[in-house]
Amino acid sequence: MSIETATAATVSESVVATAAARTFKLRTVLAPLAVLAMVIGAWYLVTYTVLAPSRRFLMPPPHKVVTEGLLGPAAPNMWDALQRTATVAFTGLVIAVALGIVWAVLMAQAGWAEIALFPYAVVLQCIPILALVPLIGFWFGFGFTARVFVCVLIALFPVVSNTLFGLKSVDKGLRELFALRATGRMTVLRKLEFPAAMPAIFAGVRISAGLAVVGAIVGDFFFKQGDPGIGILIDNYRSRLQSPELFASILLASGLGVVVFAFFSWLSRRLVGAWYDSARN
Repeated sequence: MSIETATAATVSESVVATAAARTFKLRTVLAPLAVLAMVIGAWYLVTYTVLAPSRRFLMPPPHKVVTEGLLGPAAPNMWDALQRTATVAFTGLVIAVALGIVWAVLMAQAGWAEIALFPYAVVLQCIPILALVPLIGFWFGFGFTARVFVCVLIALFPVVSNTLFGLKSVDKGLRELFALRATGRMTVLRKLEFPAAMPAIFAGVRISAGLAVVGAIVGDFFFKQGDPGIGILIDNYRSRLQSPELFASILLASGLGVVVFAFFSWLSRRLVGAWYDSARN
């Protein structure tokens, strides 16, 4: 094969690959938009054809949610409450990630440590948080600290379990190579186990990020003291039958969870790189 033919083939393959990448990116944008359009259409259908005019407050049309909720007089209160909820969720997530990684590292160092500590992680995951909320209020009050504590309880287990899985999933051959060089335990942890576990760690962090938002909203529902978060506003709008504001608050809370999840997905791709891609595949 001549050089010109080989070059032309390479260029052709590159063009095909570029076109395929653009098509994939276009699909990733158009597919969610198509689903969103169907959801909005079904929403309008239910509002105007299924519900009687006297019952349309149960599901106000989307344009009223935007005009009377997101852009209405209550909008400044919603954004302020969302900021407070985001602060609580982020604080709880940071604490949960730090505690979860330390917990998993301790369990990964020895089999007896995992046997002794992992059952308590499972118990923590299985405890009904709503049953503990009154006790948390008695112990920590009903303000910022109690809300953060609820976030930590809800968001801790995914970090623990995923980090432990990543640390224990290191290739056996690599472990034997480090053992042949008589490498210390901390060096193995820092140069082998942690880099190999990063995809699993970030998978746990992404899950915990959404759970932290749920924990912040749950805390708002029960700790109704201090500056209101988005959960308190949701409860207030529900009791007052302010449907557009209620739906708008729920959308804002959902949007916060999506933004947090998307941020940590982006961060994992930036920091993990090739490991992230191989873990996804």
